[in-house]
Amino acid sequence: MPVQIEQVQSSAQLREFAAVPWRVYEQDPNWVPWLYFERLDFFNKKKNPFFEHAEADYFIARRDGDAVGVIAAILNHRHNEFQQENVAHFGVFEVMNDREAALALLDAACAWARNRGVDRIVGPMNLSTNDECGTLIEGFDRPPVVLMTYNPPYYLDFLEEAGFEKAIDLLAWIANLNDLVENMPAKLQRVVGRVKQRYGLHVRPVDMKNWDAEIQNIKKIYNSAWERNWGFVPMTDHEIEHLAANLKMILDPALLFMVEHAGEAVGFSLTLPDVNQPLGRIRPGPSLFSSYLGAGRLLLQRYHTDLVRVLALGVMIDFRARGVDALLYYETAKAAAQRGYKWAEASWILETNDSMNRSIELVGGEVYKKYRIYEKHLIQR
Repeated sequence: MPVQIEQVQSSAQLREFAAVPWRVYEQDPNWVPWLYFERLDFFNKKKNPFFEHAEADYFIARRDGDAVGVIAAILNHRHNEFQQENVAHFGVFEVMNDREAALALLDAACAWARNRGVDRIVGPMNLSTNDECGTLIEGFDRPPVVLMTYNPPYYLDFLEEAGFEKAIDLLAWIANLNDLVENMPAKLQRVVGRVKQRYGLHVRPVDMKNWDAEIQNIKKIYNSAWERNWGFVPMTDHEIEHLAANLKMILDPALLFMVEHAGEAVGFSLTLPDVNQPLGRIRPGPSLFSSYLGAGRLLLQRYHTDLVRVLALGVMIDFRARGVDALLYYETAKAAAQRGYKWAEASWILETNDSMNRSIELVGGEVYKKYRIYEKHLIQR
């Protein structure tokens, strides 16, 4: 039977849309499932604050009535305003090893974007650069860590056959915490000591008792630190508060740090336990009952992992190039090792972010995974 593409228009279709990855990765031991109820809320345009400034449509590819793939076509008005671009995005691209279905889904997203008069379509973004993004192109032998993407290698062939080209690569670094702490480079220790003394910096754990005030500090630093990065879109207050509420359930407070100068917050780092490890063992299915049961088990096991992910590390522009990022990596490594974690992933880092990549290399990191953002020009160049 030929492939048919349908647009999601009902709650029943949305439930089916959200469940397709369980079919795609049924036999893949490295895939880590989401919590199904969380995915439904994430895609719900009335619940996700992303849709206060963006629009999207979801598509399902069917063969002989069965859903064999999905994709989202996205128009992020806040992105276009901030970056002064005229682009659409695609994301949530999941498909069986079915060339016809994959090309039909990508073509549907491109057609949707053309109808809105944009110049290019960029992705995958699930649903923006503030969420999961990128197609895995190296490092298929290990499961993804928390809030990172995973996909079969054949996605690369489908994207390139559909006319997509590289926009930029994202790097994931890995470091052995025990080796790092026991063999802390003398240069790094000198840098850290000099940075604190020379610039009058104070490092402290995030104060969980004053969570709302700390979130205000993070908002200020986040939107200053990343504003010049490729693809950056400042998060709204509602988006940051929504994300913070979700992350608070899985945080290890010992791994959150704030850097202050004269009592003002100028840098922060947010590191998460890799809850994908227990989630991969629990493997909740695509049903509300299974996902709620899985969430309860996950909360009990959220620290049963030997890996952490440095999710975000930001420094105010006025304090760039002063070693503050190395200072935060140093404090995070020490704290994580003391908590019994063995490995740390720093991700994702733009391949063009030379300063950050040098800092991670300085503390003993190695690139072990790469992800790619693709683009396709929709208007003849």
